[in-house]
Amino acid sequence: MGAQPNRAEDPERLALRKRGGVWLKERREAAGLTQREFAEKVEVGYYTFISQIELGRGRIPPERYRDWAEALNMDPREFVRELLAFYEPSTHGILFGEGEAS
Repeated sequence: MGAQPNRAEDPERLALRKRGGVWLKERREAAGLTQREFAEKVEVGYYTFISQIELGRGRIPPERYRDWAEALNMDPREFVRELLAFYEPSTHGILFGEGEAS
């Protein structure tokens, strides 16, 4: 078994994470929330955390997926299904087929 490349340095993975951030920003804006309002709803403390996620510089902790989905008025299953396409494309492909994230 060969060494795994550092996934944080993989340009394709970074690009996908940025696309995921854009998707999250679109969902937040569609819910009519500012970053500050959204941070309060999901109880993260700092709106800059939301900014970092939307820029693709971080990930939502999995144990918080349901909170984020509910704050965005989304079904948690649909939220996670879409998010996995950006965060874990291989897992998403296995579970749901090889289709691209929207």
